Amino acid sequence: MKILFIDTIHPFLKQELEKQNHICDTAYNKSKAEIEGIISNYQGAIIRSRFKIDKQFINCSSNLQFIARAGSGLENIDVGYAESKNITCYNAAEGNRQAVAEHALGMLLSLFNNLNKADQEVRNGIWEREGNRGIELAGKTVAIIGYGNNGSAFAEVLKGFNMKILAYDKYLTDYPYKSSKEAIRKEADIVSLHIPLTEETTYLVDDNFINSFAKDFYLINTARGKCVNTKHLVASLENGKVKGACLDVLEYEKTSFENLSKEGLTDDMKKLIDSKNTIISPHVAGWTTESNMKIAEVLLEKIISGVQQ
Repeated sequence: MKILFIDTIHPFLKQELEKQNHICDTAYNKSKAEIEGIISNYQGAIIRSRFKIDKQFINCSSNLQFIARAGSGLENIDVGYAESKNITCYNAAEGNRQAVAEHALGMLLSLFNNLNKADQEVRNGIWEREGNRGIELAGKTVAIIGYGNNGSAFAEVLKGFNMKILAYDKYLTDYPYKSSKEAIRKEADIVSLHIPLTEETTYLVDDNFINSFAKDFYLINTARGKCVNTKHLVASLENGKVKGACLDVLEYEKTSFENLSKEGLTDDMKKLIDSKNTIISPHVAGWTTESNMKIAEVLLEKIISGVQQ
């Protein structure tokens, strides 16, 4: 096959495909329009998040057999339309599941123990102990929304903390820690999102969702930014219904992380950044040295298995 690498990923994938006599070209610096002009020459395309593979792109892809995304979600690919054209879509959620789980845990521990705040204070000559008294994970109830690769991996890393784990997944029938939405709303101290971005999950976390919980709670989002309504989250942080938030993804990701100058940020984003009850990272939960290689390995296996069928 001829395979076009639209985004950079670990060189292992290209090297291994070439060893199997596939021709691999790169288009890292070409625009979407330029790639649309040549994509009909290829049977495979590999992308991360550079642009959306929409109907127009797919209509230019008359010979594509597969599209592989080096990441968890497929929301930047019109999967339904691709499959209607007999194009198989692969993702690599198995490759970064451990990285996402560990990152979510790290953010939560940092928030609970005031690590970011304490670190900055000590560096500035402030030795404040009582003001940085932490809280323990043990004895808390964590609700995991979505029990696929990332949600199940997060449950695994929490096992040693003596926590009660509740899990809810609308699309699975039998899985560990299975709980009802009612039990989660009644018992959760921490809510962690591990869901894809779909029409159904867009703004899942809004005023109605937040206020349906019996307790004030902490929120973790390592899924997709638009699963959370930022305006509603900020209001809930201000009134205390959400006690703190660990956010690796944001509704305003493009505007906020291409330029971190506060002048270009929305008021809600400024409030998230200024809040003492938030931990924010730039969509790097699945971005480890190990996951970079694992993603390449997972995609290689899926592509080769597809070729052999």
